[in-house]
Amino acid sequence: MCKVYDWKKNFEDNIKIQKKFLEGFETMMHLNDTKPGFSKKTEIYAEDKMRLYRYKPLKKDISSIPTLIIYALVNRETMMDLQEGNSFVESMLNDGHDLYIIDWGYPTHEDMYLTLEDYIEEYIDNAVEAVKNDSRSKKINILGVCQGGTLSLIYSALHPENVNSLITMVAPVDFSTDDGLLFRWSKDLNIDKMVDAYGVIPGDFMNNGFLTLKPISLMISKYLNLIDDFDKPDVMHNFLTMENWIFDSPGQAGETIRQFINDLYKKNKLIKGELMIGQKQVNLKNITMPVLNIYAEKDHIVPPAASKPLEQYIGTKDIETHSIPTGHIGMYVSSKSKKQVSPLISGWLKKKSENPKK
Repeated sequence: MCKVYDWKKNFEDNIKIQKKFLEGFETMMHLNDTKPGFSKKTEIYAEDKMRLYRYKPLKKDISSIPTLIIYALVNRETMMDLQEGNSFVESMLNDGHDLYIIDWGYPTHEDMYLTLEDYIEEYIDNAVEAVKNDSRSKKINILGVCQGGTLSLIYSALHPENVNSLITMVAPVDFSTDDGLLFRWSKDLNIDKMVDAYGVIPGDFMNNGFLTLKPISLMISKYLNLIDDFDKPDVMHNFLTMENWIFDSPGQAGETIRQFINDLYKKNKLIKGELMIGQKQVNLKNITMPVLNIYAEKDHIVPPAASKPLEQYIGTKDIETHSIPTGHIGMYVSSKSKKQVSPLISGWLKKKSENPKK
């Protein structure tokens, strides 16, 4: 039996859809600033493209030992301070922590010859000294995120005298795993030809690679799912803030990414004790300070197999390893981040930062 076409219902549905889209466009026209990063901060040190900031404390009584956040070279550190009410930084400041953060800036062609040694032995080491001087503290806490966690591990192994405690969030340490497309692709990637061709690997090239790790959900589904919420200001504001962050992709200094891919992803030199930073050999057993290692169970960028084994390779016995039932980005901005990650890190830091400043 043929179904009778309901012209009236079809007409009414079309009117509703058109009205929804008009309201959606009206909503977008009146949205406030959707750029990530809102917490007040002051620049205390600058070197080349790198900037070091101190966040304005939100409490009178702050932790006696400051914490330096070291983010990955890929994407921007503003993920840690996405927006009011959805900010890891805000949560930590509200809990009385004294926070500093490195902004790596945007490498240009003149930065193509920067190496891992430059980033670790110059930029990070100088930033650590600047935090120590600014806070009048003999040691600091370091919180390393993603690739920034790997850099933090290397720095802490080379300069343990400067580090009171170390936190690694979704940080790769064992690159031997084939879990996740990124770890599979990187082992076959001819990074030498790419660096020789580009000098500085374009940020858009890197970003497109990350999007193809989950093409359906990251390039199709999220936009289709947005249609139902097109006229809701809060949802659109959150969505566009995240989109601004995702597509704000710095380029990568060629010699740095060349060594990172060849020595870590391909040869796994870090846990083998074979990684050289300039003339220095990196020995993870030198990490004897307290360590908190956190990984995401649903991480498609840094799979648990790459982060979880950290305790096998470092020297300290004072280490806690925690898994969070979320994804890579959810570690910083999801409801689980606010309910689990921030309180976990804050409480742990307070226990490990009870030493006097001098």
